[in-house]
Parts: sequence; structure tokens; C-alpha cells
Amino acid sequence: MPIIFRYKEYRFFFYSNEGSPREPLHVHVRGNDGEAKFWLHPMVHLADSNGLDARTLRILTEAIEQNIAVIERTWNEYFC
Repeated sequence: MPIIFRYKEYRFFFYSNEGSPREPLHVHVRGNDGEAKFWLHPMVHLADSNGLDARTLRILTEAIEQNIAVIERTWNEYFC
């Protein structure tokens, strides 16, 4: 489970096995209060969440948008 970066108490990561065939580019986020999955294209949007409130999800979306290049680069280096 490679961790891409951390923001506050949240870990942004992907799983080593992202399905077969592999799902499109996305990122998982986990913190003390819950977790979520975000698709990155065509724009950052929530795929699923458990335990996170709307305000937190907005903050996490912004963190992903600010770090999208790092997420994409890490994904491509790992899977390609």
C-alpha cells in the first residue's frame, strides 16, 4: 500500500493490487475518522466515502487537486 503523501492526519495512497483490469487513476484517503476514494479524471470527484463529513471531503478534494501531479507521477512510476 504505497503512501503518496500525508496531509494533516490523512494518508493518501493506492493499493498495490488495484483490480484486474486495473481501475482508472484514483487515490484512497484514510484518517482517524474515516476513509474515501477519489477519481482524478476528468476532474477530481468522490467515488466513495465512509465516516467523513462534507467539510472534510471538500478539504481532501482541494488537497488532491493541489497534489494531482505528484499522485499521477507516483501512480505511473508504480504501475507502468
